Amino acid sequence: MRQESLEKLKILAGAAKYDVSCASSGVKRANDGKGIGNTTAWGICHSFAEDGRCISLLKIMLTNNCIYDCAYCINRRSNDIPRTTFTVSELVELTIEFYRRNYIEGLFLSSGVFRNPDYTMERMIRVAKELRTVYRYNGYIHLKSIPGASAAMIREAGLYADRLSVNIEIPTEQNLKMLAPEKNYEQILQPMGLIHQGILQSKEERKKYKSARKYTPAGQSTQMIIGVTPESDRQILSMAASLYKGQNLKRVYYSGFIPVNAYDKRLPVVEEPPLVREHRLYQADWLFRFYEFGMDEIVNEKHPNLELEIDPKLSFALRNPALFPVDINRADYALILRVPGIGPKSAQLIVASRKYQRLTSDNLKKMGVVMKRAKYFITCGELGPHTIQEIKPEGLRRLFTEQVKRQNKAGQPVQLALF
Repeated sequence: MRQESLEKLKILAGAAKYDVSCASSGVKRANDGKGIGNTTAWGICHSFAEDGRCISLLKIMLTNNCIYDCAYCINRRSNDIPRTTFTVSELVELTIEFYRRNYIEGLFLSSGVFRNPDYTMERMIRVAKELRTVYRYNGYIHLKSIPGASAAMIREAGLYADRLSVNIEIPTEQNLKMLAPEKNYEQILQPMGLIHQGILQSKEERKKYKSARKYTPAGQSTQMIIGVTPESDRQILSMAASLYKGQNLKRVYYSGFIPVNAYDKRLPVVEEPPLVREHRLYQADWLFRFYEFGMDEIVNEKHPNLELEIDPKLSFALRNPALFPVDINRADYALILRVPGIGPKSAQLIVASRKYQRLTSDNLKKMGVVMKRAKYFITCGELGPHTIQEIKPEGLRRLFTEQVKRQNKAGQPVQLALF
């Protein structure tokens, strides 16, 4: 690698680290023997697979030059930082070289807005197009769509990228205009709509013609910055829910605010990154996407923010003790799914298995139920009387929060996963 390209790589890879929209690919494409690489439906991300493999992608910016002056962005035009730009050929060569050396399994490409949105978008598309058509690269490509880019550019980008994304950044337009006065929701929501239309049109075309090209087969995603503006969790999750429903997004990412421009008086003083809040939002996101929870069950006017000490599913259970304990052998699927310690797969197994036998706690353990949590919210014959009705919600809250405190003191990893 040339020294010039190496210096650019250091600057632009570092500039891209604040964008978290780079999880699994969501698309499967085999190697046809005529090109290089393939794409698996799971796992183009910085993580480890079950068999121990490290799965990664080249996460980089085309340029960190930007015409905008967003308060929360390290690459804002008023910041005095090293600036550089990759040429299309440099970035294509870098991607192919890294792929051939087995450094990466895909490309995540974003960019500052250089000159104007279409100028920037056109160069990002050229990178993806050259990888696909010249090098016949079959690996994963995620392009960050530039707000304000024309419909023609958005349409062409989806023909070469596996996933497109447009960052909404701030959950309300009023606060977006305060921190990024040169942006507005129309610039963001319009390309989202175009991508959504393109995906639907592609699906209809492929029903008629199998040879029709796929358009953004892994769908689209977006990102919201959490903690930079005073929106409640209810406002954030309501925005996410509307995007899932209206634009059919595959994923909304919640990124805890990192104060990179501490001198800007519009920004809050953050002593610690709101990582726990970010995690709770992801848990709540899963509740209404996969656990059949209504938004008002998670956050509402009386409880507009998620509790940081306990996960949102446990919080729901403690706020609604009248629903518990649940009789595992009689309750319907929706109610079983609301029990802390029981996930969708376990709930499905419970409903299917109890047709043939009366379930016991041993059966539930074999189905993957986390009994150390669930035992306070269920009955199944032989379980003891120590449920939420006897211990009371306040007692259970102390029990779970003290357990976390003991783990912290002992230096043990705290289990934050949603069950």
